Amino acid sequence: MPSGIRLQRIADRIRQEISEMLIREISDPRLHQIFITDVKVDRELAFADIYVSAVEGSVRSAEILEGLEHASGFLRHELSARIELRAFPRLRFHWDPTPENADHIEQLLADLRKNERPAEKN
Repeated sequence: MPSGIRLQRIADRIRQEISEMLIREISDPRLHQIFITDVKVDRELAFADIYVSAVEGSVRSAEILEGLEHASGFLRHELSARIELRAFPRLRFHWDPTPENADHIEQLLADLRKNERPAEKN
């Protein structure tokens, strides 16, 4: 089994390559304006869990995940040609709500700051 550092390197490389392919090589309109937030590879190198998000938020999450599942064979084939591994992991795609949650928290904090009264001086 590979070490934790090796697994992280593999995950980072998969993230980089998929991001580049989404920009340059994939013309599926369902996959425009999406980004890879994280990649996690299991210790046996059987699966790579890829977390994605989109500029619009979760409105298109089902459509995006469907498009990625449709393109998963092509992505896996291309990745296996670019990243040298004995056996390349299967790709599993997941929706990542973290950017939306962070935006929501920022909105709440901004509202709190706006509604805060300045301290009165005595």
